[in-house]
Amino acid sequence: MRKPRDFDAELKALNDRARTLKERKIRQLGELVVATGADALDIDTLAGGLLGIVLDAASQRKETMRNSGAAFFQGGGQKDAGAGSDTNPPANTKADGLAEPFALKPSQD
Repeated sequence: MRKPRDFDAELKALNDRARTLKERKIRQLGELVVATGADALDIDTLAGGLLGIVLDAASQRKETMRNSGAAFFQGGGQKDAGAGSDTNPPANTKADGLAEPFALKPSQD
């Protein structure tokens, strides 16, 4: 005869795993804020910027921001405003009428 499954133990293990993943996500978001220098902003400005990104429907701007973020994580940081092609401008251009965001700089650990 087979041993019956302990559903309570399995459920507890899944809940523990979910809690661990959520804590890791929160910790990584905090580390990202510090690594980008956004911890120097007041909380209202940071929240407003994040809400602006979430609510922004322009896919071209989101793609530009995604490319800047990918370059940041690859250690390239953000390009100078005059360098590179104008078809994919850096995220700190004011062409969209948006306030200039903070410059992303990789941490020098």
